[in-house]
This record gives sequence, structure tokens and C-alpha cells, in this order.
Amino acid sequence: QVQLVESGGGLVQPGGSLRLSCAASGSIFTIVRMGWYRQAPGKQRDLVATITSGSSTNYADSVKGRFTISRDNAKNTVYLQMNSLKPEDTAVYYCNADGIEEGDYGPFDSWGQGTQVTVSS
Repeated sequence: QVQLVESGGGLVQPGGSLRLSCAASGSIFTIVRMGWYRQAPGKQRDLVATITSGSSTNYADSVKGRFTISRDNAKNTVYLQMNSLKPEDTAVYYCNADGIEEGDYGPFDSWGQGTQVTVSS
């Protein structure tokens, strides 16, 4: 079992910044990719950004130039620095990680519980 715990959400004014963190723990052999997704009310869950163990990144067009994803492999932690926030960034943000578990060396694909980000004046 691999667990993900997110932190850092909250209420921020338009133009402001927030930093999300997500720490993975449990039976981890290696994490291949970590990422952030978001889901606004009444909408599907969409990709925000992902980062591989080799630090290759991928961003949704809507956040390019404003959000930065980074990763601390030693701590199994991924971060999302969000700048120039807009009301349309309001959503529940979910952390995701996929990789290989210890023991049986089977694959895992785990999700965090989500953290609310609200951008409003």
C-alpha cells in the first residue's frame, strides 16, 4: 500500500500564490511519476502537471508559465508552486503517484484525498 498526503491548499486572492505539497509513504520501491490533477465542481478531473523521476515535466496549457512542479526524490515528495492564481484555478487538487511497490514489485497508482484551492476576492 502506498499513501499520499497533500497539504497547502486554502483561500487566496486573484494574483496570489500557493504552494501545495504531497508526501508519499508506504511500501515504495520506486516512484516513476508524480503529478497533480484538479477537479472543479461539476467538471471532470484534469491534469495540471506531472514530473518523472528524471525531472521531466508536463503541464496543462492553462497553467504553463504560472505553475511549477518539482520533486524531492529522497523524500518521495512532490510540490506545486502556483503563482498568478485566477478564479478559474479554483478546484480540489489531487496528488497522484505511480511506480513499483516493495515486496512483490508490482505496480501501484495511488491518489491523495485532495486539497481545496479557492481563488476569490
